[in-house]
Amino acid sequence: MNYDKVIILDFGSQYTQLIARRIREAKVYCEIHPFDLELEKIRKLSPKGIILSGGPSNVYADNAPIPDPGIFDLGIPVLGICYGFQLISLHFKGQVARAQQREYGASCLFIDEPAGLFEGINTEHSLQVWMSHGDRVERAPADFRIIAHTENAPVAAVKHESKPLYALQFHPEVAHTENGNKILRNFSVDICGCRQNWTPANFVETEIRKIRERVGDRQVICGLFGRCGFLRSLRCCCMKRSVIS
Repeated sequence: MNYDKVIILDFGSQYTQLIARRIREAKVYCEIHPFDLELEKIRKLSPKGIILSGGPSNVYADNAPIPDPGIFDLGIPVLGICYGFQLISLHFKGQVARAQQREYGASCLFIDEPAGLFEGINTEHSLQVWMSHGDRVERAPADFRIIAHTENAPVAAVKHESKPLYALQFHPEVAHTENGNKILRNFSVDICGCRQNWTPANFVETEIRKIRERVGDRQVICGLFGRCGFLRSLRCCCMKRSVIS
């Protein structure tokens, strides 16, 4: 079975795996890749959407992780979260600055545009969201409009005027953010147009079939990566013996 997919470019956030989990909970296939994945490889993956994760870096630092800017010209939806938001702002001539006070914890989000990412979310009251950042976007990037704000972050969420580009200062993937799952579902299903046909069981069946086609009647040793040094050693051994691990 073919699955529509969303890929995450990882910039070192502690929440990256959680973003992927939330997307998969919406029955959409999701993969995590390094932030510097080559543009041609991204094209070959044919994702329906791209998520730029958060991360501990400052976008103005000399060694700041930066993705290939070509991702913004692929014509597919892109969602930046926290550091990903600041990357989008930097690329599109917004202003990112060190916040006077690092914001970590719950904050009240006021939705200015109840559509797109926030479709179906009650806007009569503020939404509790989880912030974790030392920098913030002071001025929205060019051709983007503000779609949500907090008292401490006047630019808490933005959307491009004509392209399917979105960005959030807060973390929708954590349990502390109200309707975070809904926001990520809105992005992956409604905005990206992904079919909700992925389940762990289907994935296992597909991968087993691929392994059988590749291995044939040969013997296979499978080593699972984990904290145990023995398993890592087993994987190395498998690789040396040219069997699948």
